[in-house]
Amino acid sequence: MPQSQAESLARQVIARLRSAGHQAWLVGGCVRDLLLGASPKDFDISTDARPDRIMDLFPHSGLVGAHFGVVLVRDAFAQVEVATFRSDHEYEDGRRPTSVHFETDPKADVLRRDFTINGLMMDVGQAPRFSGPMRISPANLAVPDPAEGRVGNVGQALSPANSPANFTVLDYVGGRADLDARLIRAIGDPDARFREDHLRLLRAVRFAARLGFTIEQATFAAIRRHAALIARVSAERVRDELVRILTEGGAAYGLDLLDQSGLLATLLPEIAAMHGVEQPPEYHPEGDVWTHTRLLLERLGRATPTLALGALLHDVGKPPVFRVADRIRFDGHVEKGVEMSRAILTRLRFSRDDAAQVESLVAHHMHFKDVGRMKESTLKRLMRLPRFDEHLELHRLDCLASSGHLENYDLVKRKFEEMSAADEIKPAPLITGADLIAAGYRPGPRFGEILSAVEDAQLEHRLSTPAEALEWVLGEWPLEDGKSGR
Repeated sequence: MPQSQAESLARQVIARLRSAGHQAWLVGGCVRDLLLGASPKDFDISTDARPDRIMDLFPHSGLVGAHFGVVLVRDAFAQVEVATFRSDHEYEDGRRPTSVHFETDPKADVLRRDFTINGLMMDVGQAPRFSGPMRISPANLAVPDPAEGRVGNVGQALSPANSPANFTVLDYVGGRADLDARLIRAIGDPDARFREDHLRLLRAVRFAARLGFTIEQATFAAIRRHAALIARVSAERVRDELVRILTEGGAAYGLDLLDQSGLLATLLPEIAAMHGVEQPPEYHPEGDVWTHTRLLLERLGRATPTLALGALLHDVGKPPVFRVADRIRFDGHVEKGVEMSRAILTRLRFSRDDAAQVESLVAHHMHFKDVGRMKESTLKRLMRLPRFDEHLELHRLDCLASSGHLENYDLVKRKFEEMSAADEIKPAPLITGADLIAAGYRPGPRFGEILSAVEDAQLEHRLSTPAEALEWVLGEWPLEDGKSGR
């Protein structure tokens, strides 16, 4: 597999820094992903070079965090962040340290980080592209020298399976063992880590969900103790983490961890309220609204943000309207769900376009139960909703998480594929308001009714030409005195 452009740039940057006499290591999530055999999205580098020195060595770079010693190095195709080793001082806002101290020892830089699996450093040297999980053994690991507190390079470090390579990994915090044990563990005191940066509460859940790891017991206990702190984090940062929990894989597991940690009750009490809200067993043999929603997320996979949010929120209106009459009923839950979804999406600062799509998914998710009885024009209008593929997939997931019956899904999917290919869902209009005026109709509210009726007839193949449409309109809405519609 060829190197990514970002990886190629990272290797060049490390080589340049080292040739100039500096330490330089890949650090953080990219090292974690490489050791797990995954392809990193980003490559970050940590070095003892100060920011001004980095900028001297890379003239086309730019400071992105001068106070924190972070420089963005770019070429024509990619970019990597290069950060000076640092230790952080007091955090006052639950996000950023009040001051930092630049260091020459990589250990100090590692100890300020969040989780052990993100605290590994790697010198890739001239290693080839990583193509599989790394084999790790004690003889191949660079470890701190206990006598001098420095790094002692113990032989050739890690190597990809079946592919020898010349690179070294530094592990000061037991990250290698936690990768092997599939654990998310805070570096050092977990209470201190979460007090420093409250978003780490959600990041722990995200990493666990995405990787299928367990959150280490003391770390999870600290999350539960500090769950209320997440309310202090900006809506935008919370939004981004929640979306990643829902879309990077393991959404149902992520929901469980949010719930068990107390984070869900703080951030999305409307979702936590689904617990124990029973549903009619003839339609929902799986159980309550929480169980249904969780099963739906379990089948979600790597979805778009809007589909994932639609899956999470599609039944959010059920708890407030729950009642028992002849059976359990949720009258008006769709309308209530749209209202509640709008409030949640506004609270979390979602874009107008994303919010509109999620609200549409919630608003239309019950329409599929009637597709077998719909007029052709009504079905076609349903199928031309923006991003209809998401509506269709939400219906499929909704069925699989309840009755399991996919007859309506199969029907709509087949018709959608047939009609999309034939361009029948939204044909060009046969007549317009201008045509009605030219025919002698006076503009007014009746125009909408007339044009909608014409479109229905067109979609149902009862009208096919402008002349037929105008003749039909004149018959259904005759002109009075030759001047106006009735």
